[in-house]
Amino acid sequence: MDQVDISNFDLNAIGRDFIENPFPTLRALRERDPVHRNRDGSVYLTRHADVLKVYQSRAMLSDKKREFGKKFGRCPLYTHHTTSLLFNDPPYHTVVRKLLAFGFTPRKLDAMAPLIAEIVDRLLDRIADLGECDLIPAFAMALPTEIISFMLGVPESHRHELRGYSLAILGALDPVVPQERLDAGNRAVEEFGMLLTDTIAHRRRHPDDAGPGEILDALIFGEVDGRRLTDEELVQNCIFLLNAGHETTTSLVGNGVGMLLDHPDEHRRLVDQPELIETAVEEVLRVQSPLQIGNRLAGEAIELSGGEVLAAGTYIHTSIAGANRDATVFDRPEDVDIGRQKNKHLAFATGIHVCLGAALARLEGRIAIGRLVSRFPEISANGPREILPLARFRGYLSLPVTV
Repeated sequence: MDQVDISNFDLNAIGRDFIENPFPTLRALRERDPVHRNRDGSVYLTRHADVLKVYQSRAMLSDKKREFGKKFGRCPLYTHHTTSLLFNDPPYHTVVRKLLAFGFTPRKLDAMAPLIAEIVDRLLDRIADLGECDLIPAFAMALPTEIISFMLGVPESHRHELRGYSLAILGALDPVVPQERLDAGNRAVEEFGMLLTDTIAHRRRHPDDAGPGEILDALIFGEVDGRRLTDEELVQNCIFLLNAGHETTTSLVGNGVGMLLDHPDEHRRLVDQPELIETAVEEVLRVQSPLQIGNRLAGEAIELSGGEVLAAGTYIHTSIAGANRDATVFDRPEDVDIGRQKNKHLAFATGIHVCLGAALARLEGRIAIGRLVSRFPEISANGPREILPLARFRGYLSLPVTV
């Protein structure tokens, strides 16, 4: 394998080549420069042990008020990303996570399973009628759109707008963000915020009208030690749930189908052994994690696996994609194995910020990919794909197939 030149690598100056295929660069960084310092002084970590240690340390902070203040200024994007669950620390994070957790109990998820299966089967019926389609809008995006719409009580007339909102808001988190993307992100926060404000007001007036799978009532009326979410916190954390549950699930399903199309032997293996769907979904999460890059601020000094110490105040980029292909943890890490055991990937992070919706995402992935493969065992690619133009998140904008 040709050696990748990483002498001038800077995460804050990456281009389309890295977005299209970051894995050779990540391997080179992991093997030759695993604690990579960017020109702005931030650090990019690619070893599994280092990323894991950062996520498990309570001293690594997620609050981004300082960083987002520099990046965004005072604007809707700043308000959203500094109010939602993801970019906050205890005690606020603890309270909000407990409140949001009311919507993700095992009982709630058990109730969601038949709803997910019903939606998946309906979407597959449509695809069967078409014969060929772009799998992203027709299936991978449509499924979480309906699920998150049910969960948040979003009216059907507005569901077609959700992925646009999600991509615009998440796209502003990339290391390199042009002004037009910032403008789009601010508009998305404002527009979706107004829609949610109306939806929340309606549910408050009609608390008994919640539909199947809805968790909005739990978010509105739930309390922890007498504390409820404020109106601002409600809106911004509902936006967070859209982003966390919509784009990542779209990418999980799309990436899973793309992975199987690229590895026909593994595709056939899943057709013949449908019981492998659980480990197959875990392999998708490892090989093509929807979330590729995380961030933490070192609240105190931290010693990494190689002995290097990062000083307090260091801004850390964690490469989930790099960690998930670390040969010290995964056997044959560049190979796809849908039956892989001991798959300790970090797609959902870990520690106090472990993904709240991980169980729901896994459930959606198993039902969606499993039923699609069973229904269309001869599914094949039908034209060029288009990758999301983002570094932090990995997925497809377009994935044409014939069933």
